[in-house]
Amino acid sequence: MEKLAPRNDTTLLDRQGLTIHRAHPPRPYGFQDGTSEHDVVSGQPEPVLGYPLTMPTHMDIPTTAGMETLVGWRGPGSVSIYLPTEPDGHNSQGERIDLSNLTSDAVEQLQAAGVNRSVVSAIDESLEDLVDDAMFWRFQAWTLAVFVNEHGLVSYRLPNRLPRSVEVSDRFYIKPLLRTFTFPHAAFILAISQNDVRLLAASPDLPPDRVPVPGLPSDAASVAGKPLIPSSGNRPRLMPRGRGHRARVGASDDQKLRMRQYARQVNQSLAPLLGGHDIPLVLAGTAPMIPIYRSVNSYPHLVDEVIPGNPDSTSDADLIAELRPILDRLYADDLANLIDLFGARQAHGRAVTDLADVARAATIGAVDTLLVDIEQSIPGEIDEETGRITTDTTPGGNTYGVTDEITRRVLMSKGRILAVRGDEMPGDGPVAALLRFGLS
Repeated sequence: MEKLAPRNDTTLLDRQGLTIHRAHPPRPYGFQDGTSEHDVVSGQPEPVLGYPLTMPTHMDIPTTAGMETLVGWRGPGSVSIYLPTEPDGHNSQGERIDLSNLTSDAVEQLQAAGVNRSVVSAIDESLEDLVDDAMFWRFQAWTLAVFVNEHGLVSYRLPNRLPRSVEVSDRFYIKPLLRTFTFPHAAFILAISQNDVRLLAASPDLPPDRVPVPGLPSDAASVAGKPLIPSSGNRPRLMPRGRGHRARVGASDDQKLRMRQYARQVNQSLAPLLGGHDIPLVLAGTAPMIPIYRSVNSYPHLVDEVIPGNPDSTSDADLIAELRPILDRLYADDLANLIDLFGARQAHGRAVTDLADVARAATIGAVDTLLVDIEQSIPGEIDEETGRITTDTTPGGNTYGVTDEITRRVLMSKGRILAVRGDEMPGDGPVAALLRFGLS
């Protein structure tokens, strides 16, 4: 994700190899003065668009915090742009021209909606700054999503292809982003053995990126401070410490102790980088290293399934090739479990598919998990107090999609969102919800 500087402020901030531009006017990322997202939603301090930790080089996956920031913004002149791009960067000039054309479309819509001239000018400047940033266009994924208002601009480089569009309203149009947010199109791969460890930021449809990790040990021996000696089997082992308790329990136990120390240091090195991400972490390797690492792991999105084989002799590209079926199975299992739970709760009034019921439940914070059909769109408005739906209005200006607004309200009440296709929905409606409590 990027926040763009004005033409007269090209100061770059570097975070673990990521180039991030300062916003205009110059502000820190996130919110000023320690402002929380709750404060922004309640309309107190002025917001600055927040950002998630980004994945290197090719893609940015929105986190829950990043999505909450986007849906929490309300104000005239909120522009959402989705632009197909190419990862190889060969069409960057054409993509920049396309964004410039979409900017013109957005400005026309803003002017037609009667948005203040200074707001329109600030939005136009932010978008043109992005068009002019040649370095930004060198590394793209399959879709560029841009969200801009009078205060700044946020962009995500997405690993899935989305249709070209521009939307202007009093809030951001996030529905196309939901599939990326809820379905794991990307993952981290930790390839770990006693002899080597590396972290990849990976998507099945993009080139692999090795992620530099400060403090990451090179191998088990470097952590233990002992040389490896041949064991009776084919694997190397660490030399025992000598006399004392660990020597008495045997070299095999001592080796496992050293490997656990190594795994623990790897986990500690990854923690600052992975913190804030919501995407899966997939391990690549064999026993005993994999179960030992799993025993010390602190990242909550570690996947059960493992890419088997010796990662030392497996290329990054071959590891990526093994990733897609793992992500597909992860998504299918998650969805199947939710559908089963939906059926069980529906009999007790804790699951609903009627659009009006879901809108009312979202308004009072009753939705635990929301399933949204990304193939259906219903223009309209939802009453802020009662959740009553008014349909058959024309999108634009201060109107919006009903399912978008339901999604916004669920996110703001810390509910979970799952964007699915029509044939995956429980029922024929555009939404379905698991409830925290029944509707009276």
